Amino acid sequence: MTESSFVHRFEPASRAGTTPLLLLHGTGGDENDLLGLGRMISPGSALLSPRGRVLEHGMPRFFRRLAEGVFDEEDVQRRALELGAFVDEARERYGIAAPVAVGFSNGANIAAALLLLKPDVLAGAVLLRAMVPLSDPPRAALTGKPILLLSGQDDPIVPASNSARLAALLSEAGANVSHKVLPAGHQLTQADVALASDWIGNVAAEAA
Repeated sequence: MTESSFVHRFEPASRAGTTPLLLLHGTGGDENDLLGLGRMISPGSALLSPRGRVLEHGMPRFFRRLAEGVFDEEDVQRRALELGAFVDEARERYGIAAPVAVGFSNGANIAAALLLLKPDVLAGAVLLRAMVPLSDPPRAALTGKPILLLSGQDDPIVPASNSARLAALLSEAGANVSHKVLPAGHQLTQADVALASDWIGNVAAEAA
């Protein structure tokens, strides 16, 4: 990896035919945060888990924000392109296919930005409590790309209108979007795990 790369964890696949996962933590998490989730939703998959390189009061994030729900969009774009370059490097280093991103909160937002800015980097995405990352996103070609968007109906951070707009934005770009609103807040629940596991299994089966 280059000097400009990300601190990260990598676990090689232990089962053939599984989909590699790119695990993207929320604010204050790190490269260890979502490994357990990755193992639960896709046992045996290769797991690539970077640590966000932006610090907010000492807490790692993937891009800067100006306030809760208000993003530094110039930084979003720059950091998404850096993450895309890291994934390309990691694929070459570890010999993995294009991964499906599994992102929570801030990690889901950078995954959404990556889909819009460098769509070829990802094979799909599980976006957990995601928001629209860019107010004026570029036209992306996401034809047929599978995306699962899981929102919480009582989420105090992500308005229902915002997650619905993200689902529409990705669908309009051609992605195959499944958007489910769960009886939950911003934190993850067992329903998120079960739905993501079923969805990942279907994506792997279709790819095979």
